[in-house]
Amino acid sequence: MATQVETQAQPTAPRKFGMRDCLAYAAGDLGCNMSFALKGTMSIFWTQFMGMDLWYALLLIVVQVWDAINDPLIGSIIDADRHTYKRNKFLSYIWLGSIGLIVGGACCFLPFPNASVWAKAIIFIAGYVVWDAFYTVANVPYGSLLSLISNDVKDRASLSAWRSIGSIFGNMLPMLILPFIIYDKDNNLIGERVFIAALIMGVLGFICFQFMIRNTTIRVDTSVALNEEQPKFNVFKAFGNFIKNRPAVGATLAAMGMFIGMQGSTTAVTVIFQSYFKNVQISGIVQLFAMIPIVLFTPLARKMVAKYGKKELATFGSICSVIASLGLFIITPNNTGLDLIVYILCQLVYSLGLGIYSTVSWAMMGDAIDYNEWKTGTREEGTVYSLHSFFRKLAQGIGPSLILIIMVALGYVGENEGNQLWHVAVNMRYLVAATFLFSALMQFVGLALVYNLDKKTLAKMNEELGRESATE
Repeated sequence: MATQVETQAQPTAPRKFGMRDCLAYAAGDLGCNMSFALKGTMSIFWTQFMGMDLWYALLLIVVQVWDAINDPLIGSIIDADRHTYKRNKFLSYIWLGSIGLIVGGACCFLPFPNASVWAKAIIFIAGYVVWDAFYTVANVPYGSLLSLISNDVKDRASLSAWRSIGSIFGNMLPMLILPFIIYDKDNNLIGERVFIAALIMGVLGFICFQFMIRNTTIRVDTSVALNEEQPKFNVFKAFGNFIKNRPAVGATLAAMGMFIGMQGSTTAVTVIFQSYFKNVQISGIVQLFAMIPIVLFTPLARKMVAKYGKKELATFGSICSVIASLGLFIITPNNTGLDLIVYILCQLVYSLGLGIYSTVSWAMMGDAIDYNEWKTGTREEGTVYSLHSFFRKLAQGIGPSLILIIMVALGYVGENEGNQLWHVAVNMRYLVAATFLFSALMQFVGLALVYNLDKKTLAKMNEELGRESATE
C-alpha cells in the first residue's frame, strides 16, 4: 500500500513541447487581434463618420494617460498575485480579459454622429478605457506566457513565429473582408457596420482565447515560497530594473518603431486608396499581398534563429525595411497604375524586413525577461512585459495622433471623406513614406545599437541560468 501511495504522489511530467503548443499560442494572438485589428479603422471612423478630426487626435493623447496607469498597474498586480489557481494565474487573467473583449471593442465604435462634440468625447474616452482595460488584462499575461511554456530558446523561437502567424491571420481577415463591408461604392465609411463588425470580432476572439487556454501547458516553474522573508513587491524598483534591462529597452524601442509605422500610417494609407488610387476596397488585397514575405519566412524562423541568432536576424530585417522605405519616396503621380506597382513592390520588401523582425520579436522579449532574472535575480514577467506593452501602446496612441495632426496641416479634411483634393492625396503618399522610414530607423537603432543579447551573449546567459541554448 505504501508503495502504491508513493507512486500516486509522484508529479506527472508535463506534455512534451510540440505543435499543439504552437497552435494554441498562435490562437492567443489571433484572439487579441480580432479586437486590436479594428484599431486601425478607429481614426477613419472618428474623423470621417463622427466628424472629430483634430479633436480625435487630442482625445487619443488623453487616453494614453489611462494607458500609463493601466498597463504597469495590471502587470504589477499579476506579478504580486500569489493566489493558487487551478490551472495558472496568467491563463486565469486571460480568461477574464477575453470575456470583456466580447463587447470592449464595440464600445469604441458606438455610432452617434449627430451627438454634440462633448458627448462624442465622453463616448470615445469611456469606450476606449473599457476596451483598453480588458485588452491589457488579456494581452499582458499572454505575452508573459512565452517564457513559461518552455525555456528552450528554439521552442521560444517557434512560439514567437507562430504568434506572428496568429497576428497575421488576426490582421488578415479584417483587412481583407472589412473594406468590402464598411465602405460604400463612393469609398465612404458606413459607421453602423463597423459597430456590428466589432461585436462579431469580439465573439470570434473569445473563441480563440478559449482554445488557447485549454491547450496551453506551463513547463517553467517560477513559483515562489510565501514566507516572511519574501520581499514585498515594489513597482518603482521593477521600473528601475526595466530601464537597466538593455534587451527589454532595445526590443521596446524597436516595437515602438514598428507600431508607429503600422498604426501611425493607417489613416494616411486609407486616404491614399480613397483619393489617390481611387479604390479603397483593394487596400486590403494590397496589404494582404504585402504579407506574403512574412508568411514565407515564418516556417524558416526556428532554423534561422539557431544558425544566426535573433538579434542578428532582426537587425537584418530592419535594414531591409529602411531600404524599402526610401523606395516609397519614388512616386509617379501622373501614372497611378505604375505608382501602385512601385508602392506594392516597396511594401513587399518592407514587409519582408518587418516579418523577419516580428517572427522573433516576442522571443526576444522572453529573453529580456530571462535577462532581468540573470542580472537582478527576479523575473518579474508581468511587469517587464506590461512596461513593454505600455511603451508600445504609447507609440500606437501618440503616433497616430501626431500623424493625424500632420495630415490636417497638409490639407486633410475628414468631412471630405473619400474625396480629398489631389494635392492632399499626393501629400499623404509622401507622408506614408516618411512614416515608414522613421519607423524602420527606430527599429534599427533599438535592435542593432541597444539590444545587447547577440547569439554569443545569449548562450552565456542561458548557460548560467541552467537553460538550453540554440546551438544546433
